[in-house]
Amino acid sequence: MTGRPLRVAAAAFAVLLTSVSTDAWAQEPLRLAIGARGNWETAAAELGRNAGMFQRHGLALDILYTQGSGETQQAVIAGSADIGVGLGTTAVMAAFAKGAPLRVIANASTGSSEFWYVRADSPVMSLRDAGGRTIAYSTTGSSSHIEVLGFIKQYGIDAKPVATGGTAATFTQVMSGQIDVGWSSPPFGLDAAREGKIRIVARGSELPAIRDQTIRVIAANAAFLQARRDTAARFVQAYREAIEWMYADPAALSAYAAFAGVPESTARQVRDEFYPHEGLKPDRISGLDSVMADGLTFKYLSAPLSTAQLKELFQVPPAQN
Repeated sequence: MTGRPLRVAAAAFAVLLTSVSTDAWAQEPLRLAIGARGNWETAAAELGRNAGMFQRHGLALDILYTQGSGETQQAVIAGSADIGVGLGTTAVMAAFAKGAPLRVIANASTGSSEFWYVRADSPVMSLRDAGGRTIAYSTTGSSSHIEVLGFIKQYGIDAKPVATGGTAATFTQVMSGQIDVGWSSPPFGLDAAREGKIRIVARGSELPAIRDQTIRVIAANAAFLQARRDTAARFVQAYREAIEWMYADPAALSAYAAFAGVPESTARQVRDEFYPHEGLKPDRISGLDSVMADGLTFKYLSAPLSTAQLKELFQVPPAQN
């Protein structure tokens, strides 16, 4: 009497094990390059992966973090990453115009969260006082680079833009006196500002042209997109779900605080003060005429992209029900 139930249970367990193993094997690998590890803006892939959202769409994310959007873009162009998160839109347009294999599949950020700061003992009170001084940005072609050039133009100052890499490296250079004005993206630097070590002197949102611009995008390698279009569509759909979860579920805020290594109060400040929900929605692509105008002004572009070029470059997959 006992043998038959045991055999049935064993058979049922074997079926379940086979199903679980098949699901595990079915996870399709996807290589991502992402700038600025720890930023709320670029955290959706990491947090969504940890919460199982990408796995539900059959994707196993392999994430490489970079020092900025310029490095991320190069990884996508070279094919060492299938998709890059947080590439500067102007730089993507410029590279595409020169034949680079890049295709935009989603918005990463519309509007700017970056801020610029000085040491507490600096005489610089705003960027209007930064004439003759050095101002940091991450990497050439990044959105922070475009914003620094925008500040110099807007305030008519004779300042020197300097590529300083990531937020931590930039902070070291500012505190050691190598750079006059540093750049950062929250949460990095907020604690130092609260403790009086640094003073925030400008925010990217002060630039009128930036407020409604899609300044950073999610871009795929063109060959990858052609060969695995369904994979890209599933990634964007999972990314949409991750963004919605990050703004709706308190558990997401706790997960981000742990990921970024900051108190939950700081995590909430980062989300609510610096990153409006609308600005991170993947389907929001806006201000492209303004982006191209900046590209022309700062000599990234020799001519605006045509309607046909924009259609080829921007290929955002439609949302799935």
